[in-house]
Amino acid sequence: MTSVEWSDGAPIYRQLKERVVAMMLDGLLKPGDALPSVRQVAAEYQLNPITVSRAYQELVDDSLVEKRRGLGMYVTDGATKRLRSSERERFLNDEWPQILERIQRLGLDAKELLDPNGKWGPK
Repeated sequence: MTSVEWSDGAPIYRQLKERVVAMMLDGLLKPGDALPSVRQVAAEYQLNPITVSRAYQELVDDSLVEKRRGLGMYVTDGATKRLRSSERERFLNDEWPQILERIQRLGLDAKELLDPNGKWGPK
């Protein structure tokens, strides 16, 4: 994990869970990879171990990681695929309608969005 700044907008355990989810989606954590121990994360980020345990338990509840007795927590097979699917659905249902409304309100068209002023295209 990398350096972290916690926001006041959400519980820290949720923010930690989202960081682990992002690492899975970015390919930094792959199926079969071990998560750092609760103690290690708690010490590294100066968190209460209960906070870390709660984040990890939510990942277990979502079937993204599994507990292996005496060994730790491991990313499950298919976790990335399930995450991508659920994140896409959440984006399309929750975020995209707001973005689309803003695009329409600003009168933007697809060409501007995909290549405004030629900034984003190949050079």
